Amino acid sequence: MLARWGIRFASSLVGIFAGLALSSAVLSRFSIDATALVEATLVFWVVHLVVQVIALKVLVRQPSVALAGLLALAATIVSLIIVDLIISGLTISGAQTYVLATLIIWLTTAAGDAVGRQKIRDRRVERRSD
Repeated sequence: MLARWGIRFASSLVGIFAGLALSSAVLSRFSIDATALVEATLVFWVVHLVVQVIALKVLVRQPSVALAGLLALAATIVSLIIVDLIISGLTISGAQTYVLATLIIWLTTAAGDAVGRQKIRDRRVERRSD
């Protein structure tokens, strides 16, 4: 079980890191330095987790896949705004940049989570075949 949590944690951090780095590379009004990238990844992960838990507990009585996706997207933009306020080496200018960066980070974190879930499944299958 500890390995499963480690895989989920690592894949989530990689997804966030990749999203922030990709946003910086493709969006001209999004910049982040190397130190801030590491700090922002860790802070974003914590803030995103807290925002998602609060949103799911407070706002959702009967969750659905569509609602969970929408909440994840909302949690991503809220987390990005908070991280931008906290981390000094991160600069985001303009609403369009926030929206595009949110989509990029949301997609990379979803991809990271999918890879993590697949690794967990592969480990489970591997252990059963031994």
